[in-house]
Amino acid sequence: MSQTFSILNIAFMPSYAGRVMSLGEMLRDYSVELVPSSPRLIDSAIDRLQPRTLVSLTWVPGSNPMQMVAPAAKLRHAGLFVMPHVGARHLQNRKQLEELAARLVGEAGVERVLIVGGDRRTPAGPFDSSLAVMRSGAFQRVGIVRMAVAGFPEGNPHIAEENLSEALAAKVSFAQQDGIRLSIVTQFCFSADPILIYLRRLRDRGIDVPVRVGLAGPAGVITLLRYAVRCGVGNSMRVLTENPAFAKALVDSGPESILREIAAGVDHPEWDRLGIAGFHFYLFGGLTRTLEWIAASKSGKAVAVYT
Repeated sequence: MSQTFSILNIAFMPSYAGRVMSLGEMLRDYSVELVPSSPRLIDSAIDRLQPRTLVSLTWVPGSNPMQMVAPAAKLRHAGLFVMPHVGARHLQNRKQLEELAARLVGEAGVERVLIVGGDRRTPAGPFDSSLAVMRSGAFQRVGIVRMAVAGFPEGNPHIAEENLSEALAAKVSFAQQDGIRLSIVTQFCFSADPILIYLRRLRDRGIDVPVRVGLAGPAGVITLLRYAVRCGVGNSMRVLTENPAFAKALVDSGPESILREIAAGVDHPEWDRLGIAGFHFYLFGGLTRTLEWIAASKSGKAVAVYT
């Protein structure tokens, strides 16, 4: 796998044989997730993020997806890469999908989208999965061929593991056939083990698309637990509740310990095989707190020594 292959036009994580790898190197190509309904948050992101940083915009269930267009345009105009979420099961009809695709491109200059199934038992319209949206061709017709889908290192409480694997394989196959530059953005975890197991299983199955690894930004334990319950990351929740020392470290030092575990669990030739395109931060503790943590972490602090 090439070190420079990434749908985000961002190089893969480099190999660091025989020397210390810094947090700054691991965090070079991070991305963040924003709620588009907060003008203050959008303005703060524009003020604080470096140009070309990848920003994903969530589609809040029950909201009008067209409300993502204006924030996306503002962020894109500021020089940021924007990746709006498209919740398949929240789409009301094909017309809504086609209008959303056309406006995201025509008014906001969007070049990539993250298509998720959507946490909804009964679809609001004709799309029951992210694959169904991909197959509709709505985004391809307006020139978007960079698409990301969700990955679940700890599984999905609403979908059997076998079904998850089959669905991902189908998305990868369709993307290859249709010329889509596919990537994966994973759900957050509080432990490195499920992340590394997930990545290795993907590569063993021949799935070589880039993966952006989800992590929770610095936040309090109660906040992290609340989101862990909401997002169904049960193993991560147990890490917080059964290991108070680790939970305290996660609050005090952010996800540094997880990054250390990831680096320590991978020898340098495996970086290329795992295809980590970067780390994606869920801002449970707020944008400012996460960006301050990232800035402090880029000061050259060591993560691991490769042997």
